[in-house]
This record gives sequence, C-alpha cells and structure tokens, in this order.
Amino acid sequence: MKEIFPSKELCPAAPPDISDEDILDAMKHIRGYLDITPGDFKVLYRQAYAHALQRLSRRLRAHDVMTAAVVAVRTDTPAAEVARAMAEHGVSGVPVLDRRGRVAGVISEKDFLSRMGSRRKASFMEVITHCLTDRGCVAVPMRRQNAEDIMTSPAVTVGPDDPVADIAGILMQHGINRVPVTDERGALIGIVARADIVQSSCMPPAGTGGQ
Repeated sequence: MKEIFPSKELCPAAPPDISDEDILDAMKHIRGYLDITPGDFKVLYRQAYAHALQRLSRRLRAHDVMTAAVVAVRTDTPAAEVARAMAEHGVSGVPVLDRRGRVAGVISEKDFLSRMGSRRKASFMEVITHCLTDRGCVAVPMRRQNAEDIMTSPAVTVGPDDPVADIAGILMQHGINRVPVTDERGALIGIVARADIVQSSCMPPAGTGGQ
C-alpha cells in the first residue's frame, strides 16, 4: 500500500484533531479493498493527519501567527542605521515605512549585497572578494543612501485575515522569508516569517484552549 506523507513539518507531541471528514478523505486516497491491519491503519492515520494539517492551516489566519512587535525603519532612515538595527535585533530583513506608517518596501540582507558594487554580487563572499581585490570598500557609497534608496518596492504584503496556507504559498512564490501584515490602510500591524508558519503546525485549533 502506497503511503502519502505530508510535505510540511509535523508536531508529533501535539497531533491535530482528526475529524470524520479527515478519515473519509484519507480513505478516498487508498485504492482497492481496505483490509484493516496495523500497517493499513498506520497509512490511514498518516493520510488523515496530513488532511487535518491542511484543514487547520486554512483555519489559522495571519493574525494568529504573526509577530506584532516588528523591527521597522523609515524611508529616510540612513542605510548605516538600517544595518545597525538589523544587526542589533538579529533580523535579516525589515519593513520600510513611509511618513504615514504605511509599508513602502522591505529591506533584506540581499538588498544590501545587491547594491554593494555590481548587482551580480549575490553572496557575502562575492562582496568580500570585491573588497579584497579592488580599491576601497563597495559599501562606502551607501553611507549617503537612505532606506528608500536600497529597499525592494513595492513590498509583498498580506492582510490579517489571510489564511496561513496562502501565506506559505506567497513566500514560496516570491522566494522570500517574511511578509509584512498590513491593515486596510496599508499600515504595518505585524510580520509573518517562515518560522511562524512552521510553528503554526503545532498550534491547537481555535476553541481548544490554545493561546
């Protein structure tokens, strides 16, 4: 009997609530006569487990998993201060806000690297090589730049009620590690990172006593 394993990381210590719908859906994926043996039951359980995770991931919304205390900068923040803030808080990317508090763009480590000399330098070691073989440091010109000069804009954002499953797809589609959460005015209210989505698979469904 072929087993179909869930693609997401699971949380064995806190299995999801498996409904009758999960069981029936799992049975539809098992071809032929169903002779219930311990091995068959194991396959059926894993099918139901995977379906339950998908169902729960659609129930969870951005506001359920996002980080509300976000490290952010302004469009006129000097590049040096942006780098310092990212280093001090141990983050690899920050949203950039305009004067009204709306998300105007996002700055990541990749944005810094791509603007240090040639845009073809996509890695830290390529930048170091350039600094060691050429005159001067390629980061010096950035001293005169602000966040708006190096940010990626427009920013990819999501709303507080967007399903976690959809957000996971957005991160994969755009090749990014985090996405700002904005209200209807475009103001920043939180951020969802890949780690938040992975952790969400261990969260109990709404109404079961989880925080």
